[in-house]
Amino acid sequence: MSETLQPILPDELDRKAELLMRRVCEAEILVATAESCTGGLLASLLTDIDGAGHGFDRGFVTYEGNAKQQMLGLPEELTERNDAVTSQVAKAMAEGALQNSQANIALSVTGFAGPAGPGKEEGLVHFGCARREQTTMLRAEHFGPIGRGPVRIKALGVLLEMLEEALEEV
Repeated sequence: MSETLQPILPDELDRKAELLMRRVCEAEILVATAESCTGGLLASLLTDIDGAGHGFDRGFVTYEGNAKQQMLGLPEELTERNDAVTSQVAKAMAEGALQNSQANIALSVTGFAGPAGPGKEEGLVHFGCARREQTTMLRAEHFGPIGRGPVRIKALGVLLEMLEEALEEV
């Protein structure tokens, strides 16, 4: 069970994260994260599980475009042209996290958790899951204007689903 996020995290997500990190540790692999709109919540959740820390390599919190470029190697034109909330950016973030870590699986998330501005869809979130020598999985969700906290919690659920799917192929 996680400690730090327990009061706000739904029990089912907490249990799922613990189960998945136990599987990661049993498989002797490592996970990395590249997060934007979740602000490091996934990394916090995965590292908060007692006894499972050795399955986590590192987390990149790349909220701003320059951070995505500097830490994950995204080309400047990708973050500028696509406004950083696209499947292309989610894919590049996951693959960049994989390339810049020792991880076997890297999860990424980018989206609009809160008000997104004119012409932008509040609650639109893109996800990526990269594995060494595998095709990167992509997913998009339209959570709607449910608020920053609820979007982040729902995004955690999607990321855990993607991790579970990636572990089925390990």
